[in-house]
Amino acid sequence: MGIGVGNYEWWEYFIIPWMAGIVGYGTNVLALQMTFYPLKFWGIEIFRLKNQPWGFFGWQGIIPTKAEKMATVCFELMTTRIINTKEVFQRLDPEQFSMVMEEPVLLLMDTIINEVAIQYMPSVWAKLPQDVKDEIIIAADKESGNFLEAFVSDMQGHIEDVLDIKEMTVSAVVKNKKLINLIFQECGDKEFTFIRKSGFYFGFLFGCIQMGIWFGYNASWVLPVFGFLVGYATNWLALKVIFRPLEPTKFLCWTLYGLFLSRQKEVSETFARVICVEVLHTKAMWDSILTGPKCANFNAMLRAHSIVFTEKLIGGLKPIAVAALGAKEFAMMKEDIAKKVMERLPTIIDHSYEYTTKALDLENTMRVKMQALSSQEFEGVLHPAFEEDEIILILVGGVLGCLVGIIQLVALFS
Repeated sequence: MGIGVGNYEWWEYFIIPWMAGIVGYGTNVLALQMTFYPLKFWGIEIFRLKNQPWGFFGWQGIIPTKAEKMATVCFELMTTRIINTKEVFQRLDPEQFSMVMEEPVLLLMDTIINEVAIQYMPSVWAKLPQDVKDEIIIAADKESGNFLEAFVSDMQGHIEDVLDIKEMTVSAVVKNKKLINLIFQECGDKEFTFIRKSGFYFGFLFGCIQMGIWFGYNASWVLPVFGFLVGYATNWLALKVIFRPLEPTKFLCWTLYGLFLSRQKEVSETFARVICVEVLHTKAMWDSILTGPKCANFNAMLRAHSIVFTEKLIGGLKPIAVAALGAKEFAMMKEDIAKKVMERLPTIIDHSYEYTTKALDLENTMRVKMQALSSQEFEGVLHPAFEEDEIILILVGGVLGCLVGIIQLVALFS
């Protein structure tokens, strides 16, 4: 014998909250997947608005679609509130940098001097005793130490003219969209787990209300409408409790605080680690200096120091060299040495990576500065991932919930 106004079996009512829980879980999982994937547009792109994840017909993950905008927001915070480029690079000790580079520079100068001497005065160079050649190389090595110290000091004073950290980091994640996904996923790992699980719990609670209404009023629209509300509300609630309230707020005997914000210390450590390992590492910074949008400034600075270095390097040999070559060819030889130093110094700069990473200490700097941010500022680290097209994810949950409600109505109660 059935119960309720619809005279249905007890188990048909009992299954409603469980179905609602499954819908809540499923829509939240799908919302997360649609946030991060696919990395490239999937479907047939007949029509699509610029920088929108949806199109006719298909979808691209919200974060990959808006990687540039999101990265700009995220790294704007980093470069204005967390990292002072000039201050950080002042931590480099020019003398220590020179010592680290001593051996590779000695080998480099040996090669350059041999090449230039053989090219411009082969007979004179061939007749020189080896110990004299070695003395020239040693003298060059000694002078190269002064050259590197002066160059690093100059670069420290003008680091913002040769390195744009914001442009470097934004370009990196735009080229490799997996990086920005990784940043958000690593930092929000616990929040994303909560979103998945909470979908079921919230859905089950709404389903209990749905069951009570269906017991006393079984109009055909009830299940689809409540299905929509369950999918919509579970997505909305899950996203809201992560970032709200911004400050710890007392409610009865509980203290309410956004889940992500309550983990500021832990997330700061994760964010700093991921950024410094994947994006803002020493190699990436040197690559940006050497080939980035401000590389012309770096090359001009390096050229100026290389010419001064060359003048000092061959200053003692100038009378002999001018006598052997003539003033014009001597000037060409000097220019050639400076050019080779400019071209080849970047090829050995990797020997400085370990020291530079240790001296800059970016990871610890970022961690400490992020932990000191206000809740409102800290929210900007992860929230952009959800603010963009948040309503789309919520509506998708509602539509899927509505479809499940229709299936329930047809399969169980028709």
